[in-house]
Amino acid sequence: MAAALARLEAAAAAGEAVGEVAGTGGDLEPGTLLAAYRVGLFPMGVGGGGAGPIGWWSPDPRGVLPLDGLRVSKSLRRSVRRYETTVDTAFDDVVEGCADPSRPHRWITPEVAAAYGRLHRLGWAHSVEVWDGAPGERLVGGLYGVSVSGLFAGESMFSRATDASKVALVRLVSVLHADGDPRRLLDVQWSTSHLASLGVVELSRADYAKALRRALEAPPPVW
Repeated sequence: MAAALARLEAAAAAGEAVGEVAGTGGDLEPGTLLAAYRVGLFPMGVGGGGAGPIGWWSPDPRGVLPLDGLRVSKSLRRSVRRYETTVDTAFDDVVEGCADPSRPHRWITPEVAAAYGRLHRLGWAHSVEVWDGAPGERLVGGLYGVSVSGLFAGESMFSRATDASKVALVRLVSVLHADGDPRRLLDVQWSTSHLASLGVVELSRADYAKALRRALEAPPPVW
């Protein structure tokens, strides 16, 4: 990871472009992961299905969701009323749902799941759960990511029912935006047409770095 950061810094100083993968190798220990997020990197295996070696990614452009820009349609409002949501009550189950091998573009390996489980137990990784019925009955969607100061780095989400992952996102935004601190940053890594419909925008790597520095000056949200 240190080599990836050095490569990014050298390229920025020289005005050169760097691909999305800034470097490979390293480990998934908590200290390594947190250091990576603080400089705008996140890990994902570069092999098929997320297999190693570990890649340290820095997309350009970067997808972010402005906390005052979430688009909630009428149908999504109905779904929000239909489902129950919780925070940090079933982290491992959410990661398992995101890692379902039947999903296309699967990248969460057992090693990645274990690494984020450690971060969760240390208080850095958080999940939002969406339930059909009372909490604990039927998990139909959710998301998880890493919270560092005012940054929330979304890692993955899943849905087993209509709008369930969107409902998780609505709950996440309500947590992050509760105090109205404009420095907070919700990073979704890449924008897609689906995420863009919800309000996700793209920032250049340079603009993301500025937003990240600002976010790291903010206190963490209340989970």
